[in-house]
Amino acid sequence: MKSIAYSDLLVGVGMLLVIEGLLFTALPGWMRSAMKSAMESPDNMLRLLGLASAVGGLLLIWLVRR
Repeated sequence: MKSIAYSDLLVGVGMLLVIEGLLFTALPGWMRSAMKSAMESPDNMLRLLGLASAVGGLLLIWLVRR
């Protein structure tokens, strides 16, 4: 099994920051609303969404690296 290089991790984090930055630049009102919604959501819902996101991300990485 091939290990993921440190540079790949940094590229992934960089891409995440670019996408987040573009969303804040293009849709500041929507992002503010999304953050307010997250603050009002119960912890269990945020945990479930976080887990689903992590599993989806791992599945995507697995599919690309396969």
